Amino acid sequence: MLKKLSIAIATTVSLGANADIRIADVAELSGAGASAGSVWHDGVKLGYEEVNAAGGILGQKVDLVSYDSQTNPQNSRAMVQKAIDEGTYVLMGTVYSSSTVVNMLVAQQNGIPQLTGSESPTITAKGNPYIFRTNFGAQKAMPKIGAFLADELKVKNVAIIWPNTEYGKGGHDAFVNIAKQTGMELSVDLPTEQAQVDFAADVAKIKSSEAEAVFVYLTQEESARFLIESRKQGLKIPIIGDGVLISNKVIELAGDAANGALGHLALTPQADIPEIKRVAAKFKEKYGYEIDYNGLKGYLGAFTVKYVTEMIGELDREKFAQKMHGLCLDAKTYPGVLMDVCWDETGELSRASFLVEVVDGKQQISKLLPAN
Repeated sequence: MLKKLSIAIATTVSLGANADIRIADVAELSGAGASAGSVWHDGVKLGYEEVNAAGGILGQKVDLVSYDSQTNPQNSRAMVQKAIDEGTYVLMGTVYSSSTVVNMLVAQQNGIPQLTGSESPTITAKGNPYIFRTNFGAQKAMPKIGAFLADELKVKNVAIIWPNTEYGKGGHDAFVNIAKQTGMELSVDLPTEQAQVDFAADVAKIKSSEAEAVFVYLTQEESARFLIESRKQGLKIPIIGDGVLISNKVIELAGDAANGALGHLALTPQADIPEIKRVAAKFKEKYGYEIDYNGLKGYLGAFTVKYVTEMIGELDREKFAQKMHGLCLDAKTYPGVLMDVCWDETGELSRASFLVEVVDGKQQISKLLPAN
């Protein structure tokens, strides 16, 4: 049962016979996070376009409304409030964790279910009954990365580089915890500032250490700069990340310097799954560029809203949130979720995932990892 709030909340949405269902997407359409937020938003748009083409939700069309967070936590909070004031049924976004931890409180206070692409472990650890991920939290991904480093690469000493943000701190703490559990020593621990452009000193420090591999948990532009500097300085140890490091945008920005980078991906257009390949091809045709995991998690979020609403049979926000807790959707019955997926009682997501290497400028899947 969801926590009762001290303010009166209208949980149901009333529509006229010809009215559309308003759904808001608050995303990083400008600012430092635009390379991630824009792909997410295009995935959300494609998802709802297909939902509408298939008859909408409960026979009503979706009116998707965009709000730009500008990659600013306080602006994202204002945009979430604006979306709520304008009558959104469900909230999509944000992608950056530093924004989501701020704006999700507004959604919670108003009883609005929120599907986020953010990955900081703190997001589903705060007891918010209205928040649900469309991608792994870092605490779900790190055990898979740690096992690969320790068991397959036989790494004993590891370095980590991360941004001093909500996203970075969450990933850092989750990785350090797993490193300890798997017996790896942390040779170098390098916090950086958001939008850092010069990684020469960081790479030099890693290169001169005893680190046998480096875990990179940076944003897309920062990851590309790190890879380019690593190539320039001749860093020879394995470079591994979680999603971002081997994303299409980083590969594009880093060029040949991305080759050899390793990563863990919850979703990838390279997966040998017909529905993912179909979505990736349609996305490329529509938007003129390759989809990545941000776009795929936005797409599946749109279809999750359709499926859950039709399960409860009405536009009731509280019933929607209640249904999401402990829900599993299989991709055969519900193809829009792309792969079999479950949410636990905190809104955390569980799904199989992939180990990937960049080869000749392309993601190449090396292993399918089971859900945990």
